[in-house]
Amino acid sequence: MSQNILLNCSAGIVTLPPTTLNDRHDGGHLVVNPPREVWERSELNPTELTAWSFLVAATGRAMLDVLPQLAGGCINYWEAGNWALHDLAAPPGAKNPQEHRRVHLHVFGRSRTATDADWRWGESPKFPDYVDSKTWAAKFTRLNEHECSAIREQIEKILIEKYGIEKTWS
Repeated sequence: MSQNILLNCSAGIVTLPPTTLNDRHDGGHLVVNPPREVWERSELNPTELTAWSFLVAATGRAMLDVLPQLAGGCINYWEAGNWALHDLAAPPGAKNPQEHRRVHLHVFGRSRTATDADWRWGESPKFPDYVDSKTWAAKFTRLNEHECSAIREQIEKILIEKYGIEKTWS
């Protein structure tokens, strides 16, 4: 596994996020990017959107299957991109969504035993404003290499066995 990429295939790319928004002990956080950059998911063609949806579902299922901290838990899927449009985000100033937003889907594990108040079981996650996001996120640890390897193996298995996607990755 490269430093951040768990899986790169024809359906898209599964990565560790550049900014971790949920601690590994509270369920973990991954990002699934579509097979090509688009500003809005409706820009994907039917084949791309279907394959990406399979990859998103396989990623969430894989996390549930292999992460002990998710026993009895669930997954939250969150499409975002709002912070990229903030006036203070690079480049500074007002932004056009078609030029600056890139579709990606956050996959958050939700643990029944989450200790962070912003990730309490049975509540919606609480995210800070953009200006506070880096400081807020600094307290979270990423999924580790062992967890990522196990998730990757399970994603591959699910893509092949459940969704019939031919192995197109190395």
